[in-house]
Amino acid sequence: MASNTATLGNLPSGLGICTTFPDLLYFPELLFGVLVWILVACTYVVPHNPQGWVMFVSVFCFVLTFIWMCVFACGGHRNKSSWAAADFVYHFIATVFYLSASVALAKVTLDVKTNATFQVYQLDISAVVFSYVTTLLYFIHTILSAYRWKSF
Repeated sequence: MASNTATLGNLPSGLGICTTFPDLLYFPELLFGVLVWILVACTYVVPHNPQGWVMFVSVFCFVLTFIWMCVFACGGHRNKSSWAAADFVYHFIATVFYLSASVALAKVTLDVKTNATFQVYQLDISAVVFSYVTTLLYFIHTILSAYRWKSF
């Protein structure tokens, strides 16, 4: 009888993405990423450029993570070695993007602390916290994807 679960050395498909640890991180990545997206969209900050980068990163990573999760759920990966490498590369890029966005968001939040209302400042602080949590989730997924890739 075939099992739907996968070990660290195998790429999951179907409901296996809901039972393996590195792939189980897709759901919190999506959840915290959309929270960053919503919180940044709720605030109005004068330097638009860093906020625009944060919005781009959160939307870009949300969409690509959702597509990536759907590819694995539908079993669209055939050559396991190249998909394991692509999984590592994608999560590494997402980690770097989110880290740069988190640093920019924290800098802007500190800069506008005196000019913002307390409610806007709280939203910005929440966005910074969720952004760093999302960065950590993508980083953990990157490390585990690297282990999985090297096990092939």
